[in-house]
Amino acid sequence: MKIIIQNSSDIPIYQQIYEQIKEAILSGKIGSGEVLPSIRQLSRDLKVSVITTTRAYTDLENDGYIMIVQGKGCFVKELNQNILEDKLMSEIEIHFAEIWKNAKILKKTDEELLDIIKILMEDLKNEQ
Repeated sequence: MKIIIQNSSDIPIYQQIYEQIKEAILSGKIGSGEVLPSIRQLSRDLKVSVITTTRAYTDLENDGYIMIVQGKGCFVKELNQNILEDKLMSEIEIHFAEIWKNAKILKKTDEELLDIIKILMEDLKNEQ
């Protein structure tokens, strides 16, 4: 698992770690039951404080992505598909609300916004 930290980013480092591990879990790059690096090991690898990695892992555990077992390690949890779908749909709705607000500020019609979304989707498909 490769995590890239951008120190110049406005996003806190713990959030960058959280998002990258979450994405790896959701995309299947890290499977259910897999052991994650220990908090201390990850902090050494990334050259960040243990507090930072602890915050990322704690947030991942609180959100149901991993399980921290004292003295044993951090494991990827098996995700309940219904809960996973609800979380992802919620994120889509939040992001879309922001997109829609920005489009309205730019005075884009619904049709123009749909055209923009279609173009962006095609670009993303071509990147894969």
